[in-house]
Amino acid sequence: MAKRPAPETRIAADNRKARFNYAIESSLEAGIELFGTEVKALREGKANIGDAYATPKNGELLLMNSYIAEYGQAGSYFQHEPRRPRRLLLHKRELSRLMIAVERQGMTLVPLRIYFNDRGRAKIEIAVARGKKLHDKRESDKARTWQRDKARLLRDRG
Repeated sequence: MAKRPAPETRIAADNRKARFNYAIESSLEAGIELFGTEVKALREGKANIGDAYATPKNGELLLMNSYIAEYGQAGSYFQHEPRRPRRLLLHKRELSRLMIAVERQGMTLVPLRIYFNDRGRAKIEIAVARGKKLHDKRESDKARTWQRDKARLLRDRG
């Protein structure tokens, strides 16, 4: 029996600055409550989560300051608000674990990427992270540069 290939996830939005600005301690997958026009805009890749963060409010977790552009073919009546707070869908145990982590000093919830899983559902990867200081950012930049130079040297030699 032939082995099925791994299901391919399609990334709709990626937060590339998050790994540079934050030291990521753990991450998990959550569902996200969206309107139909938001899903269609995500499928077109018209979203930005660079400045987004998640915050607990009234026993729920909300994704704040994320931008999903209006869907052009929906007309003016069925549009969504581009920067509205979006509810994240988690199990109670996961939600309580994240709320405890946020209450510790210096921890924040940062979205890493929004993607569509193999079933076509929009999912978001949330990370519990601690903000990096300037010297930490410089150190990670040095390490990344060294890794790039080392790979270049090994490629040229071999």
